[in-house]
Amino acid sequence: MMCTAKKCGIRFQPPAIILIYENEMKGKNRQRIMPVRNFSKYSDCSRAAEQLKNNPRHKGYLEQVSLKQLEKLFSFLRGNLWGQSLAETMEQIQRETTIDPEEDLNKLDDKELAKRKSIMDELFEKNQKKKDDPDFVYDIEVEFPQDEQLQSCGWDTESAEDF
Repeated sequence: MMCTAKKCGIRFQPPAIILIYENEMKGKNRQRIMPVRNFSKYSDCSRAAEQLKNNPRHKGYLEQVSLKQLEKLFSFLRGNLWGQSLAETMEQIQRETTIDPEEDLNKLDDKELAKRKSIMDELFEKNQKKKDDPDFVYDIEVEFPQDEQLQSCGWDTESAEDF
């Protein structure tokens, strides 16, 4: 099946993921409704997203939809099942997907640390300049001002006593 995903959304009642895609053979926009079954307010969103994406019935349609986007949709569904408003759920997802620069990452457990690292990797990939970008410059040389007096550090000075 040759299809291009256009939009992906969620329906709360009855719970379903809705995908609007273009059928490349016919050139028509179509809608696919994928019901969400066995999902409760205690379910793991990432696991549910993986199961839906790997489902043989929906795999061909969801190839172009990222796993992160599906996880986010399941988070909206879980928030709705907990009785949260859409604004509250959006605020909670925003808190979970951004990194506080003041947070001490040494105090996190392995699962939370892995989540933070994946957020940082995703942000790095998004902001990275690639060779194909129009404003890409290969070799950037920056002159730092020498007007101010240089401060020396004790750790980088060599002395005869060190050897």
